[in-house]
Amino acid sequence: MTGLVLKDIRKSYGQVKVIHGVDLEIRQGEFVVFVGPSGCGKSTLLRMIAGLEDITSGEMWIDGQKVNDVPPSKRGIAMVFQSYALYPHMTVYDNMAFGMRIAGESREEIDRRVKSAAAILQLEPYLDRLPKALSGGQRQRVAIGRAICRDPKVFLFDEPLSNLDAALRVATRIEIAKLNESMPDTTMIYVTHDQVEAMTLADRIVVLSAGKIEQVGPPLELYERPANLFVARFIGSPAMNIMPATIETTGASTGITLKDGSRVTVDVATEASEKGKKASFGVRPEDLTIAKGDNALFEGTVSIVEQLGEVTLLYVDGPVEDEPIVVKLQGIADVKKGEKLRFAADPHRLHLFDEAGRTYRR
Repeated sequence: MTGLVLKDIRKSYGQVKVIHGVDLEIRQGEFVVFVGPSGCGKSTLLRMIAGLEDITSGEMWIDGQKVNDVPPSKRGIAMVFQSYALYPHMTVYDNMAFGMRIAGESREEIDRRVKSAAAILQLEPYLDRLPKALSGGQRQRVAIGRAICRDPKVFLFDEPLSNLDAALRVATRIEIAKLNESMPDTTMIYVTHDQVEAMTLADRIVVLSAGKIEQVGPPLELYERPANLFVARFIGSPAMNIMPATIETTGASTGITLKDGSRVTVDVATEASEKGKKASFGVRPEDLTIAKGDNALFEGTVSIVEQLGEVTLLYVDGPVEDEPIVVKLQGIADVKKGEKLRFAADPHRLHLFDEAGRTYRR
């Protein structure tokens, strides 16, 4: 059974349109992550699913029921917010049980659900503590546990880890991944701006921009086959390098000329009518290597070297004015600032975009 269906969903605040006709189908048990820049509408869309924002037009269905006019408490949804929103005077147990008590559940059922959720989230030693006696990560797990106790059809997470430090983010992200595995029939929708969270947690990622969906797909599909320039730049860290190019030849593979005169073969097919047209050429930082032969893609001067231990990042002044090319090398690289180097890449790992920013497919 389908978990959630959005049909031409739109949202306006007066004359200001913020969601522009979103169509999306999320299967039961799927973990879907909404990503996009600030102001793209991802949190607004999540709040519309929760019923916290009215739908201006379109239809929303949860498990076959149209829910446009169904109040939040009747949608079978539980939401975990960026802030923990715990009652400071209540113990962990009472915070997790509060919603069920309001709903009139029996004492036995409340106890069963709280203890089950506490076991899943490793909160059993903390049930008698007040929130002030917990770490940030533990408080967020209590907020997640409170949502679990409601036994929802759909979980909504609105940037739940953004208030945690780096170590706690990793630990809590692992807890959420385990939670997803322990509840395979529960649909989960997660909003984040964090690339690692999106790539590691999602079954599918929904990339949003200015209230519209740019691409939907599994994480590696978006990474390896972005639909357009926006997705190519947004997915991946550091971002894909983009350079202006001119299409030179056509056929099974396509030749392009970069601004500095370099000629490159890209493993995509174009029509004969595309010859001579302006385009954009993309290569990910990790797909660039220091050229050892005559197969150089471009030449540039290293302006900054960042030694991070597991990787070395080079910022290279090359074919694009006022925008360095980023090269990501594995391990510690013996490269010095000011060196002039040539760089190469596998033609099968290169990307080509037309003037409108759409990807030429392989």
